[in-house]
Amino acid sequence: MPEAAPLHIAFLLFPEVTQLDLTGPAQVLSRMGNVRLDLVAKTRDPVATDSQFALHPTANFADIRRTDILCVPGGFGTVAVMEDAETLAWLREIAGTAQWVTSVCTGSLILAAAGLLTGYRAACHWASREQLAWFGAEPVAERVVFDRNRVSGGGVTAGMDFALALTAAIRGEDHARFVQLSLEYDPAPPFDSGTPERADAATLARYRAMVDRFAPGRAEKVRAIAAHLAEAAPRG
Repeated sequence: MPEAAPLHIAFLLFPEVTQLDLTGPAQVLSRMGNVRLDLVAKTRDPVATDSQFALHPTANFADIRRTDILCVPGGFGTVAVMEDAETLAWLREIAGTAQWVTSVCTGSLILAAAGLLTGYRAACHWASREQLAWFGAEPVAERVVFDRNRVSGGGVTAGMDFALALTAAIRGEDHARFVQLSLEYDPAPPFDSGTPERADAATLARYRAMVDRFAPGRAEKVRAIAAHLAEAAPRG
């Protein structure tokens, strides 16, 4: 029998994306077998990430009109995406037929701004998690959250956990275990400082100062976007 058509995975790519939000799960999902990945941006021009290097899109919005798995990463460029009507419209179109609509880190806020998480439970980076409620989603303080066909990973490194969990849902746990072994994914962080509950006060303050520097007023901007979308929503 001929092999089934490849499972298509579309990652949204945008300026100032946190590259590990995208490349971590892409590495895992690429090993599901019989898949095709696209990095989809507004144009095919190189896209600057938050890590001083660019990623090259493989497709633009016009090229990709459907996908099996949609994945939206986060990053300091999230607010600009949430304000971009063209990107949100493309996400709504693609999500309409996707088998899985997914996100990593603050990518869930982008999905929420597109109206794709209303009434869904979702994860997000700890510093932005509660903002999901402004868009009608239910914030969940878990590393990976499944709610029907919505799957979200928490902070940056949760992208790999999310991708392994999704691999298990699609290809079975045995294959997910194989992928984990093939990547030698066996986390043993040298410091116990990966959550706000365990980080010391000085480290937390340093993180918040970084956010204020690279994304000043981010929470206020997200709240304003949520309020604008709520005002623009059709009245029933």
